[in-house]
Amino acid sequence: MPSPATALLELALELRQLRVNHWPDARGLTQAALAQVLGGEDPLSPATVASWENRSAPKLPPRERVLAYAQFFATRRSLEPVPNLIPLDSFTSEEDTEYRKLREKLLRLHGAARGTDEPSVVRRSWQFTDSGPITLICARLPEEERPALAFPDAPNYTQLLSFGDLDAMVELFGHVRAENPETQVEFKPAPEVRPDDLSGHIAIIGGIGWSRVTARLLSLARLPVEQREDPAVEFGEIFITRTADGERKYLPTRQMTDPPELIEDVGLLARMPNPLNSSRTLTVCNGVHSRGVYGAVRSLTDAQLRDSNEQYIADKFPDQEFCILMRVQIIEGSALTPDFKSPGTVLYQWPTGADA
Repeated sequence: MPSPATALLELALELRQLRVNHWPDARGLTQAALAQVLGGEDPLSPATVASWENRSAPKLPPRERVLAYAQFFATRRSLEPVPNLIPLDSFTSEEDTEYRKLREKLLRLHGAARGTDEPSVVRRSWQFTDSGPITLICARLPEEERPALAFPDAPNYTQLLSFGDLDAMVELFGHVRAENPETQVEFKPAPEVRPDDLSGHIAIIGGIGWSRVTARLLSLARLPVEQREDPAVEFGEIFITRTADGERKYLPTRQMTDPPELIEDVGLLARMPNPLNSSRTLTVCNGVHSRGVYGAVRSLTDAQLRDSNEQYIADKFPDQEFCILMRVQIIEGSALTPDFKSPGTVLYQWPTGADA
């Protein structure tokens, strides 16, 4: 690792190089223009940007500004129609790859300049480097729960309407395909899963209520979290963990309006070796209700929070085997992405065996 002084100078040179030469044909990307972009609603002064690029006595920029540099220079769209920051969640897969590459390089220099070997994005849970196929398994809705278009005799038959937790499945399928472009990625309803589908990487989406396959896999995996029906919840199954004093229940929260409104769900994210092929993985994205499932999925797909949550997992679970119960806040009917580093979000985590 270079000395802090050397790393600080390298960072200054890199920031200047990005502004001046990253897009050689770009005109007018001055320190003043970049200061306007990086400051957002509270523009920086050109002198501030100049101090970060100074080749004799550079100043160390805040970490969030370094991340903004990576975000800005990851996509040429940042120049259109005028210099601006393109939202991370609108990045294409190519732009996201470039952002991660720039972020890793800049954060490494930033950490060295501070005298720490600061890790950047140390893991990507949904990127697999082996050749194993990836199968997403989702429950199929009971017939009485399906809309009319989910039946083959409907003129506008749509097969996906028979899936439970469809929002979560579509979100995860798109992300896994983008992370593994050369790998076979499929989604299947639980009743259509065959033995060969269970020997690769498996992602279970949703709970045990409508899926015997899911229930069997979870039984083999021996999760430290149990899920079962409870009189306190009319629909769905709650989570339960064992403690020295007995058991602890994790229930969603409803606001006592008329009708009652769900304002907080509970999600489960777990990763472990596939019990049917230990060289592959089993991942569980579950919830008491569908928005808990969606929140568990989004915790590692949301462009704004996935890196922070990945870092949390890397710090807490170096063996990459874990189980997390989390609060999933709901506002205006929409599930918000859980932030594992926000106090109170993680309700229980294993293998530490202690509530967060």
